[in-house]
Amino acid sequence: MVGWVARRSLVTGERVRPGDVLLGLPSTGLHTNGYTLARKVLFKDMGLHPRDPFPGLKRTVGEVLLTVHRSYLRPVRKLLSAVRVHGMAHITGGGLVDNVARILPPGTEAVIEKGAWRPPRVFRVIQEGGAVTEQEMFRVFNMGIGFVVAVRPAEVPKARHVISSFGMRPVMVGRIVAGSGRRVSFTD
Repeated sequence: MVGWVARRSLVTGERVRPGDVLLGLPSTGLHTNGYTLARKVLFKDMGLHPRDPFPGLKRTVGEVLLTVHRSYLRPVRKLLSAVRVHGMAHITGGGLVDNVARILPPGTEAVIEKGAWRPPRVFRVIQEGGAVTEQEMFRVFNMGIGFVVAVRPAEVPKARHVISSFGMRPVMVGRIVAGSGRRVSFTD
């Protein structure tokens, strides 16, 4: 994939500051990451097959694994024209841990509040079925948050309104604090 952007429009994360709020946009499932672990747990450890019912859902294992990756282009484009976005992270390989860390300038840390949202059932089944640690789950999977933006607290209501207008329920997943630098930690 190739794209271009005017230099003045780049969102590099250099404007991320202590006090910024991290808003999460929901994912539709695994998206494009964690399939090696998901297949191991679901097919090998749990003995499921693609046509089997997914535990606790009204879809098959295959349907859950093939859920289409949500595109964030339209809501993010609108968000960029409505509020000043300090940083953006697409939650892909590396989960919230590695992807949010990439937008942090030196001297800042992100604190993610795990209790701010409930990860979709697919993640709980994988975690329990494979005895996967919570730490590994947050490093491998998006855990229900597919995209994160950092904005000032005063911009949160407008940002939430914009995101909601696309049928998504944004979640305040955390905040930026001063720290030793480029680290993501979790609280309950």
